[in-house]
Amino acid sequence: MSSTSRTGGIWVSLVAILMAIVGLLLVAGGIYAISEGGPFYYLISGLGTLLSAFFVHKRKPIGLAVYAVVLLGTLIWALCLVGLNLWSLVPRLDVVIVIGIVLLLPFIRRPLAANRLATIPLGIGVVLSALALVVSAFMDPYDIGGSLPTEQVNASPANPDNVPDGDWTSYARTQDGNHWSPLTQVNSQNVNQLKVAWVMRTGDLPDKSRDPGEATNEATPLEFDNTLYFCSLHQKVFAVDAVTGKTKWVFDPKLNVNPGFQHLTCRGVSAHTKPENAVDSSGQPVTTTDCTKRIIAMVNDGRMVEIDAQTGKVCQGFGDNGQVDLRFSHQPYTTAGEYAPTSPPVVTDKLIIVNSAVKDNGSVHQPSGATRAYDVYTGKLVWVFDAANPDPNEMPSEEHPHFHPNSPNSWSVSSYDKNLNMVYIPMGVGTPDQWGGYRDKDAERYPPGVIALNADTGKLVWFYQTVHHDLWDMDASAQPNLVDITQKDGSLVPAIYIPTKSGDIFVLDRRTGKPIVPAPEVPAPGGAATGDHTSPTQPHSELSLRPKDPLSDRDIWGATILDQMVCSIYFHSLRYEGPYTPPSTQGTLVFPGDLGMFEWGGLAVDPRRQVAFSNPISIPFVSTLVPRGPGNPRWPDPNGDKGGSGGETGLQPNYGIPYAVNLHPFLDPLFAKFGLFVPCRTPPWGAVAGIDLRTNKVVWQHRNGTLRDSLHGSSLPIQLPPIKIGVPSLGGPLATAGNVAFLTSSQDYYIRAYDLTTGHVIWKDRLPAGAQSAPMTYSINGRQYIVTYAGGHGSFLSRMGDYLIAYALPEQAEKK
Repeated sequence: MSSTSRTGGIWVSLVAILMAIVGLLLVAGGIYAISEGGPFYYLISGLGTLLSAFFVHKRKPIGLAVYAVVLLGTLIWALCLVGLNLWSLVPRLDVVIVIGIVLLLPFIRRPLAANRLATIPLGIGVVLSALALVVSAFMDPYDIGGSLPTEQVNASPANPDNVPDGDWTSYARTQDGNHWSPLTQVNSQNVNQLKVAWVMRTGDLPDKSRDPGEATNEATPLEFDNTLYFCSLHQKVFAVDAVTGKTKWVFDPKLNVNPGFQHLTCRGVSAHTKPENAVDSSGQPVTTTDCTKRIIAMVNDGRMVEIDAQTGKVCQGFGDNGQVDLRFSHQPYTTAGEYAPTSPPVVTDKLIIVNSAVKDNGSVHQPSGATRAYDVYTGKLVWVFDAANPDPNEMPSEEHPHFHPNSPNSWSVSSYDKNLNMVYIPMGVGTPDQWGGYRDKDAERYPPGVIALNADTGKLVWFYQTVHHDLWDMDASAQPNLVDITQKDGSLVPAIYIPTKSGDIFVLDRRTGKPIVPAPEVPAPGGAATGDHTSPTQPHSELSLRPKDPLSDRDIWGATILDQMVCSIYFHSLRYEGPYTPPSTQGTLVFPGDLGMFEWGGLAVDPRRQVAFSNPISIPFVSTLVPRGPGNPRWPDPNGDKGGSGGETGLQPNYGIPYAVNLHPFLDPLFAKFGLFVPCRTPPWGAVAGIDLRTNKVVWQHRNGTLRDSLHGSSLPIQLPPIKIGVPSLGGPLATAGNVAFLTSSQDYYIRAYDLTTGHVIWKDRLPAGAQSAPMTYSINGRQYIVTYAGGHGSFLSRMGDYLIAYALPEQAEKK
């Protein structure tokens, strides 16, 4: 036997062994899949691969014919299941095609004595499979092409706070929640000329010895008086020259933090300017001369601080030496880290209206989530809305010293309509989230949904519930959008748009809370855990970005056929009957998941054109109830567990109810062993979408972001190529009158500009860290700046940093 023959025989044997391994894995997984109610494909293809491997090992050309059947059968199965969808076809065909190509190579084919006729079926299978992949690369069934209307149907949208065009005085520029600027210097024609104008670094980076895992930089700066104001990781407040990026002053609240905190987060600060002839909350003239302009900062250890915008010194007349301690003020429980405000409050001429972030899934004995209003000058408590109290406006007294424990809370940003004098508060359910057998009727009157209150008194005007008996952490998480919508007769209706985790956008008349877009009640799955119940129906808005069909085998993904099979087994092992399938001890697939399709970033709305830009995400979660009792995890004594567990994923204790809960994203179990965030759901996992608010239709939708930084934080030192796949984002968008939208919050480290009309990317720039925040814009001396905070996000696994980055057009481009 020649050396060439011996070498060829070795290669044939090696290929046969590898095929046998693949076949055995498919057979074993296929049997498991069938036992869980999954497809027969994996077993059948595994047996075919094993048979082909046997004949190849025996040097029989029939091995090629057998494998041709496997390949063609796989192609037919994949096309019938997912159609010409590249990202769905790749994991179902990649390994199978590679084996087919290898079998056709001369040094494998010749030792088998396979003539040309014997190789034709396999060659056809390889060519057809490759052709399917090539064709599908040009056909994205997810993509929706279209153009938003460009007509300005309301040329002068309401601006009751008289915010100058070039300023950004609230979290979303104004308190309407719209993240929109009327500036036009940077527009869709010249945005590709943007350059970095300056970079400022805070020096405030994570401290692993004391910070929790969810240490995040989510701040959007304010801008007025040529100064930017924002908060860093440890809630230091910075005043920065908006032209040069030079720091003017820094206020350090000396945050008291430990690893047991669930959050270390600041989404921004609020501001107040003393009006002429100012009166306080009791109607008396304001005589104080300090702090004509104030910055209000929330601190995660439970404090609210007021700072003079000019000097960076505390406002002495406010509270106790410039601060109010919200954690100890009338709270039934005061454990550090259980009450941690994370979002900037609403500010009126007289009041600061403060929401409450309360630790999720800790105990039934936790602080109240009551919303409170404080006099902006003195820090005096003026009113309260305690959602679980039979009388939600009951003020603290000797008979009622504390707010209601575990009262539903609002951790996000509220909106304020000065003309109607109403504040709109997005509400979440009281913790624990996944089992509601302990809740009474008062605890479930309002959440989740939006409550509309009189801003002066805190009295309820209306409420709208977006989920009944919430068991899925479906908080109303985004700041509502207040938009005046033009009707066919030319009249304006004051609307409120409520983006939710479910993917539904509820559209109401913000005067009355009555739906403008229908949201009929739809039957929902039953069968809650012992001691609990479900609502027989749930509201489904007709304006929604949630997929119309429930998840099925066509939606299950993996990098290869093998881990796609593992994900399929995982999928079929879970309880899933569509949206609102109740949590279970079996493990329930929750989709949309705990992150939701709309998170705190919300929508960017152009109120002139009455169109919206959004960045929905779609990551399913798994919720598994863990009964207490013998043989189950031993829980620490809640009375001794003062530090808490930290984080919002993994095993959550839920002290005081019969079940703990294990929460985590629906990820590929094989990749998860290497710390890789690879969802078991077919991409895109993140997108951008354009909505016509006059017709309430999604006009365009495109996958957003690349794989480039998807392995950051894993144990593999690999950078993936920038292949467009559609990755998750966590943060909000910006829209401008220049027909441009900006987004920085995707899993890959880019700032992107989009043509607002079509949604196409028209410019991007690489960022030094994750930017899970919402960008903003302002103008000084005729020059427009775009600013983003790239500080990273610990639980999003993006690179941490401390960069405040400003972009502007080159000087010569501005003059054109």
